[in-house]
This record gives sequence, C-alpha cells and structure tokens, in this order.
Amino acid sequence: MSISFKAALGIHDQALMLRSRRTEILATNLAQADTPNYKARDIDFRAALAGSASQARSGLRATHAGYIQTDSGILGGELLYRVPDHASLDGNTVDSRVEHAKFSENAVRYQATLTFLGGKFNTLTRAIKGE
Repeated sequence: MSISFKAALGIHDQALMLRSRRTEILATNLAQADTPNYKARDIDFRAALAGSASQARSGLRATHAGYIQTDSGILGGELLYRVPDHASLDGNTVDSRVEHAKFSENAVRYQATLTFLGGKFNTLTRAIKGE
C-alpha cells in the first residue's frame, strides 16, 4: 500500500507556502514605510488558499515554474492594495502599527502550521515504523 503525502498533509503545505509569501509581502511593506508614494500590499489569505486548493483539486500541475501563475504570481491569490486608515502627506499607505500586527499574526500562524505539519510527519513516521 502506498502513502499519499498529498492526502496525508491536506492543504497545510499550500498554507505554509502562502504564509511564507505573505511574510515577504508584509516585510516589504515595513521596509518601505518611509518611501513616498509607496502603496502597502497584502493578500487575502483565505481567498488565496481556497484558490490554491481548487487548483490542486482540478489537477493542474506546472511542469515549469512560469506556466501556472496568476496575475500577481501568488498561488491562486491576488496581490491587493491595503486601504489606509488615514491619508499621509507623502502618499505612502503603510501604517507601521498595522503592518507589525499583521506580520506578528502571520508569524504565529506560520509557526502553528509548521507545528501541525510536524505532528503529521511524526504520525506518518510512526505508521511506517509500525509503532
């Protein structure tokens, strides 16, 4: 009997990739906090994960990294502009407090996904060893 890692891991591997990509986006926002006219970006994680899951169910597979991409290049998600709470004089829409909070939340959720996947791999390892 073969083991299907896709079935065993579910969508958690895709969630981990999306969380990683979101970390990069939020870090870029924080780095550009003082850049005039920079517009803060983010992804709708739920929509991106749903799009990634539906893409996986439909059987689409990329044989090259550039073949299956969305307009933004994110796994089934769209890179969106963040709506600022208040306007700034220089046109920058980054609110450092908001970005730090989103970054921290994403980091905690990333770690939770890693912990969950670690448990899945431990269970698979025990099953293979017959424990």
